[in-house]
Amino acid sequence: MNDAAQLLLALKEHGWTLGIAESLTGGALAAEIVSVPGASAVLLGAVVAYATPVKASLLGVDAELLAVHGPVHPRVAEQMATGVRKVMRVDGRAADVGISTTGIAGPESPDGQPVGTVHVGVCSPAGVHSYQFLFKGDRASIRAQSVDAAIAVACEWMRE
Repeated sequence: MNDAAQLLLALKEHGWTLGIAESLTGGALAAEIVSVPGASAVLLGAVVAYATPVKASLLGVDAELLAVHGPVHPRVAEQMATGVRKVMRVDGRAADVGISTTGIAGPESPDGQPVGTVHVGVCSPAGVHSYQFLFKGDRASIRAQSVDAAIAVACEWMRE
């Protein structure tokens, strides 16, 4: 069983639903999750908030945080994960878990942080946390590593 299937199984066992907010992964995380048969029992939906202002306007990321630190920051990842739970609402009930990705896939960095800097946010009823990574490789490789890391940390979060 791959990590995406394990994550979905853990969420299903908790009776929890999932919302995803992506930036640098551009929908690849959601695509990986939906590649697992039965994902619709858990995944409510995903938002690709690629433009920085969309992180604030749709996901509720603090605009001042974005202005001061930019979109590649641990608190941005946390706020994206928290915000997507609220956005993914069915019958008035927010998603139980939010996962987010934000980072720099390259080939250049717009703000001086190293290419490959990635933050993954996870928010659940147990709290919110971000994880920082520094991946090596080209743009496609960094994005693929980010998807794998997001699923892996969410699986780990579910085990705790």
